[in-house]
Amino acid sequence: MNSFASKEGPGTIQIDSERTLYPYVTGTSVVAIKYKDGILMAADMGGSYGSTLRYKSVERIKPIGKHSLLGASGEISDFQEILRNLDELILYDNMWDDGNSLGPKEVYNYLNRMMYNRRNKFDPLWNSLILGGVKNGEKYLGTVSMIGVHYMDNHVATGFGNHLARPILRDEWREDLTFEEGVKLLEKCMLVLLYRDRSAINKFQVAKITEEGVTVSEPYSLKTFWGFSAFQNPTKGAEGSW
Repeated sequence: MNSFASKEGPGTIQIDSERTLYPYVTGTSVVAIKYKDGILMAADMGGSYGSTLRYKSVERIKPIGKHSLLGASGEISDFQEILRNLDELILYDNMWDDGNSLGPKEVYNYLNRMMYNRRNKFDPLWNSLILGGVKNGEKYLGTVSMIGVHYMDNHVATGFGNHLARPILRDEWREDLTFEEGVKLLEKCMLVLLYRDRSAINKFQVAKITEEGVTVSEPYSLKTFWGFSAFQNPTKGAEGSW
């Protein structure tokens, strides 16, 4: 939010506010799946300043409490605001010290209400979110848009991933995927996105959450091949192209 002062008559100063009308620094797709033991989630670490890939080490997958994992695409500062709100929620819950802790279902419902509430104020948080988790042997995986549209599924994606990764997941996802098979499937999706999404970079993190807890991998790169003829001469045969 940007604040500025404007004068209205002698001796009076009114403080107005200007809300974010479009995102500044953004992250691209997040892809997540259920697998045999829990949830797997993948995202790259790029942060685009407009159309410029300005930041190369932006972590967009974060653990939430004991049982949940959150991934976000869209405006990075709005994601930080969401994390701040969730930190307060988890702290308040822990202060009860009653042996209970918020699970992914509760966190997911909180995110639904928060995003829809901000949308109704015409001040949306400019993010698409994926929330996954495991509690009491039950796996949860869902997505929430910037206007509060939400649904749960066995595999979800945000951004370009919704168009390019979901078809792959519909063909190849299985309920009994092992950890290794799940990671390989996510890497296939992220490689397609790397080839086709100008905002993606070849630096990824994969996170898993099971009953035992959360593990987020160190950043790593995938092996790529750019020798395809369509990459070398993308406008060949296109009428009217340069």
